[in-house]
Amino acid sequence: MKEQQAGIWITGASSGIGRAAAIEFAKVGTKVFASARRAVELGRLNNELSKEKIKIEILPCNVASSSNVDQTVKKILAVSPINCLVNNAGISSFKRAEDNSISEINDIINTNLLGAIYTIKYVLPHMIEQGGGTIINILSVVAKKIFTNSTAYAASKAGLMAYTNSLREEVRKYNIKIVNVIPGATETAIWSSEVRKDNAGKMLNTADIANLIVWLYLQKGNLVTEEIMVRPITGDLK
Repeated sequence: MKEQQAGIWITGASSGIGRAAAIEFAKVGTKVFASARRAVELGRLNNELSKEKIKIEILPCNVASSSNVDQTVKKILAVSPINCLVNNAGISSFKRAEDNSISEINDIINTNLLGAIYTIKYVLPHMIEQGGGTIINILSVVAKKIFTNSTAYAASKAGLMAYTNSLREEVRKYNIKIVNVIPGATETAIWSSEVRKDNAGKMLNTADIANLIVWLYLQKGNLVTEEIMVRPITGDLK
């Protein structure tokens, strides 16, 4: 009997690190389920991959909605196991705390923190039942270092780090690996076009981060890289 392809679910896959990770996972032969709020961008990704005779499954999903996450997980499990969840969906505002609106704060916390908790919550019973799995969370250097104009974003990432560090100890007995990836400034749409234009050479490349994520997933046996921080060789953006 042919061995079933590993199922990889990547959130926030319409751009940036998530998009790059979807491409890399597809290239190594896994069955990729790419979700995001922007279904049109997911379609463009699939069209791009079709030129290389690679196909991924696209699923519109707003992780800030627990019911939306629940339905997405059910759709994936109807056709494949979920061997790995990559929590990548994230937004920011880069404003001073006094200038952040309540709406902006809610959006950031609901997407970056609660959204990741929702995906874990609905995937976890399946991973326990199947005897293992890997959950990779894309955090940020703001969870480790103080930056101004990032209060809500820092709270969301530090909160997810605390949640997943505690979760790791709870799920070791189920053979579930919890991996936290902590990148420094990466050239993605979370930054303004002006910042990216002026600092592209000082930022990490999404393809490099994607390669790292795939490598972390492919680690075998009793080995797990529980936390890894990567920064541009030039250091953090000032």
